[in-house]
Amino acid sequence: MSNQKTILITLVLLVACVFSGFKYFTVQKELAQTQAVLETQKTNEKILDFTKFFIEKVLKAETEVDFETRLKLETEVRDLGDEEILSQWQEFTESKTEAEAQEKVKNLLEILVNKIKVK
Repeated sequence: MSNQKTILITLVLLVACVFSGFKYFTVQKELAQTQAVLETQKTNEKILDFTKFFIEKVLKAETEVDFETRLKLETEVRDLGDEEILSQWQEFTESKTEAEAQEKVKNLLEILVNKIKVK
């Protein structure tokens, strides 16, 4: 009788361990997915904040953009951590003519919008 109880308790504990292990890995997977979604949302927010600031301070500007604003834009674009956006930003800032700058702005805005991920 005692031997059967030991086998039954061992079997119950084994099933509980397997169930707990399965639950642990399921929760770990969900956590990784949630963290990925959170990172995407943070990136999207940074891109949107930069885009809004750029539109407000550059595209809608009635006068030349001041040094402080240019510095803030440069800092924000670098904080995005995206080489493609940074490269297009640099092309825009290095434009020699108004027509070239307008073309580079269109490209920059297109890249910014395309970088926003929707889930």
